[in-house]
Amino acid sequence: MAPAAAPISWCGFTTILIVSLLIQPSISIYCDEDDCYDLLGVSQNANASEIKKAYYKLSLKYHPDKNPDPESRKHFVKIANAYEILKDEATREQYDYAIAHPEEFFYNTARYYQAYYGHKTDPRGVLVGLLLVLSAFQYLNQWTRYKQALDMVKRTPAYKNKLKALELERTGGTTNRKKSNKQMNKQIEEDLSNELELQIKGAEKPSIWGLLGIRFILLPYATGKLLLWYACWFWRYKVKRAPYSWEDASYLTQRSLGVPPDSWRYIDESTKEDLVQRRLWEKSNLQTYLAEMRKESKRRR
Repeated sequence: MAPAAAPISWCGFTTILIVSLLIQPSISIYCDEDDCYDLLGVSQNANASEIKKAYYKLSLKYHPDKNPDPESRKHFVKIANAYEILKDEATREQYDYAIAHPEEFFYNTARYYQAYYGHKTDPRGVLVGLLLVLSAFQYLNQWTRYKQALDMVKRTPAYKNKLKALELERTGGTTNRKKSNKQMNKQIEEDLSNELELQIKGAEKPSIWGLLGIRFILLPYATGKLLLWYACWFWRYKVKRAPYSWEDASYLTQRSLGVPPDSWRYIDESTKEDLVQRRLWEKSNLQTYLAEMRKESKRRR
């Protein structure tokens, strides 16, 4: 049973070592390894007047203009830092709390940096910087996905056939067998591929208008436009009882079916027209259509 005590002692020693490493910095973030009260030669119960008096007395002794000794200059910097901490009631209260609760390392560190750097940082600048960084990552991610999807599409036979058809169209259909057997010149292939408008579902070409930063800037305009759209919708279809236009009927159909806008865009026009004519935004028509789709799905099985 005796050897079992060894792992416990080692565990206890490790815990004490880690705690000691964390506790020391939680106090030293204010006045390094020194005590702010000791640097000014006052007790922790000293009032603001006593702290100010002690600082002025020490500054006369250690100020670089009064004392040319290099060590005095270093000591004066420490004294000035201690005074900046203790003269303010908020930072002094935080320092006293750090002395009384050294085990709360992360909390004390967060309060310190918030007090010293929080008021110096403009929240607007932080917001702008955050939006710029997020927009840059968003654009880079979208562009990477688009390039990967494009490379996959270019390997498909359908793309190669379109490329050959475009080449024949540009050359007027005159091509000899030797040329057709040879591999297409890379520069010509690049020029032809640029003329093909490739619409890749789920990996559209990135646009700056979809970036988070641009959307945030245009948020007031988008909000006003949305409110105006709702007002016009209410007036036209709720008050005047006008028939739905094709665009609005298409929007209602897409919303009733729960189809994402990007997916709806790739549905062929004849299918869209058939769905719109069914007036699926009306509950009874939608239920009938869904029942038909379920029957069709069972029949195919």
